Amino acid sequence: MNSFTLTAVGNLARNPELVSKADKSYARFCLVGNDYAGKDEEGVAREVVTSLWFVAFGAMGEAIARNARKGDQLIVDARVRSSNWTDEQGEKKYDHSFIVQGFRFGAPGKAKREEREAQKSEESMRGASVHAVNDA
Repeated sequence: MNSFTLTAVGNLARNPELVSKADKSYARFCLVGNDYAGKDEEGVAREVVTSLWFVAFGAMGEAIARNARKGDQLIVDARVRSSNWTDEQGEKKYDHSFIVQGFRFGAPGKAKREEREAQKSEESMRGASVHAVNDA
């Protein structure tokens, strides 16, 4: 049983990183989100940025790494896994990992939109070339 799970909605801080070791692969990625944090002294709204790192294993990680780009929105379902270790100074350290159990693509970011526009332009150029050849 997973004690803690979460659903996170955020934008990729950078392109996902795909790592392959032996016969296993995983993708690491960071999602960022902006939250309202009150108003400053002049009455201007402030935001606080929260970033969380996620790990997705196997085919799910490969799909994220292959199809997601910096700026894309992802909706991620993850479980929380705690870690603890002792550092070089003998001090006990604690941390958490967020392991992806499922995800959905949200709104595309700027890089993805530009890729799609370039593909559309290329396809329309190819289509124009085919029509020109057929008309000749």
